[in-house]
Amino acid sequence: MTPRLKKLVGLLIWLPYVFIYLFAAAAIGDHVPPHWALKLLYFALAGVIWVFPLKYLMNWMNAAPKVQTKSKASETGS
Repeated sequence: MTPRLKKLVGLLIWLPYVFIYLFAAAAIGDHVPPHWALKLLYFALAGVIWVFPLKYLMNWMNAAPKVQTKSKASETGS
C-alpha cells in the first residue's frame, strides 16, 4: 500500500473515531459530579486519553513501505 493511500485510510478511520470519542466524553462528562475539581480531572484525562489508541494507527500510517525482494527462484531462472 502506498504511503499516500495509507494516510487516506488512516484519516478515514481517525475522523469518525475522534467525533465519536468527543461526543462520548462529553456525554459521560455530564454524569460527573458537579464539583469543579472532579470535572477538571475528568476532562483533563479525557482530553489526553484519546491519543493512546491512535498511536498504533499513526505508526502504521507513517511506516515506510515494505520493499519486496526477488525470490531465489526468479534469480536463478528456475
